[in-house]
Amino acid sequence: MKHLKRVLLIALVVVFANNVTAQDKDNRWIIELGTNVVDFYPTGADTDSGPTPTPYDDGMATGGFGEEFFNTDHWNTASALSSLRVGYYVGSGFSVGLTGSFNRISKIGDVAVGDLTYTAADLDIKWNFIREAGWFDPYLLAGGGYTWLEGEGNGTAGGGLGFNFWFSEMFGVNVQTKYKHSFDEDVLLPHFQHAAGLVFRFGARDADNDGIYDKYDACPEVAGLEAFNGCPDTDGDGIQDSEDACPMEAGLAEFNGCPDTDGDGVPDKDDACPTEAGPVELNGCPDRDGDGVADKDDKCPDVAGPVENNGCPWPDADGDGIPDKDDECPNIAGVAENNGCPIVSAEVQKEITDLARAIYFVTGSSKFTDETEIRMEQVSNIVNQYKNLRFDVEGHTDSTGSDKINNKLSQERADAVRAYLVDKGFPADMITAKGFGSANPIGDNKTRKGRQQNRRVEIFSEYAER
Repeated sequence: MKHLKRVLLIALVVVFANNVTAQDKDNRWIIELGTNVVDFYPTGADTDSGPTPTPYDDGMATGGFGEEFFNTDHWNTASALSSLRVGYYVGSGFSVGLTGSFNRISKIGDVAVGDLTYTAADLDIKWNFIREAGWFDPYLLAGGGYTWLEGEGNGTAGGGLGFNFWFSEMFGVNVQTKYKHSFDEDVLLPHFQHAAGLVFRFGARDADNDGIYDKYDACPEVAGLEAFNGCPDTDGDGIQDSEDACPMEAGLAEFNGCPDTDGDGVPDKDDACPTEAGPVELNGCPDRDGDGVADKDDKCPDVAGPVENNGCPWPDADGDGIPDKDDECPNIAGVAENNGCPIVSAEVQKEITDLARAIYFVTGSSKFTDETEIRMEQVSNIVNQYKNLRFDVEGHTDSTGSDKINNKLSQERADAVRAYLVDKGFPADMITAKGFGSANPIGDNKTRKGRQQNRRVEIFSEYAER
């Protein structure tokens, strides 16, 4: 008895150290321990015929088979822990096992027989025929073994049935009964042996204790979920960590498990502004003025401007629509075709032309006549408004005299006009002078009036309206 208790204690430690759950095909080992009851009465055996079997008393008889099966007065018991079975699941509901049991026989039926020692070792095959039922687990058993009664041994064979009631996949209670037929009734009468106790299943390995056995667990070293074959979903977003680009933050399937806090279609991990909605092309950052520069980088977030100027509009001091950086006349309104500089209107050009043609020289020289001074001053006042424009001064003569003299004289007169204008402040590099002699008449050199028209100065700009 002392040794049996030690065996049972060791079995309990082994079982509880293996906290695994699953079907028998995984937890193939089973331990059953509890108490057993021996009943010699309802077996149909009769000891009246023949010699009196030792150690039974003379005239002893048992009841008909099955008679008073539930009469507990006929039961022999020893202690609460008097039976131990170790079994192994083979498959398809079948398991094999070895049972060791101990009892004290004090009565056979209603007849007291002293206090006989009963010890048995039995091999059996169990068939759990409706295991898919779950918590209710009935079975049939058959087998044989050897039983000793007060030191005398005899072989036995028999069968029975039992029930396991599972509280979990690993732990339950067991109730069973079996008939054991003796091969030598002179040594041992046939009898029923009932048993009840606890049952434990174990054997499968679950290293991470997630309830999924390692052989089925895709992540056997990390506790996970059955839905993901044992792999974890740390952030609980329904996407297992191995496929989750953001395993520590709950997210959306469309972004491989990453969140999109501002709902702009750019996951936070790629979003430069994760709490402010913005377009994909700006990495999820807003652009209030719609200039293509994200507000965080836009020096003028409420006024549209080019990327090159950090989202701010280029300055345009003269308001002509041409940025100062491209405006050759940033402080004077102009036109794009003249790089932001003004053009000389047709009216102004006519005024310049009329004044220029009224510039007179002393005959045969480049010296201005006295009355010309006022006209030269008027011309200077006009062209100095267009210092950013290039002007050309042309000198012309009539056909009187030789070409050599006329060409020289027309050049000297054009130079004289240019020199005057430069002296009055017009940029020297913006004005040229050229004499054409008599090559470009505008009047008839055969008449006095025509020759007078041909003796002239022309001043014009290439940016003048024609």
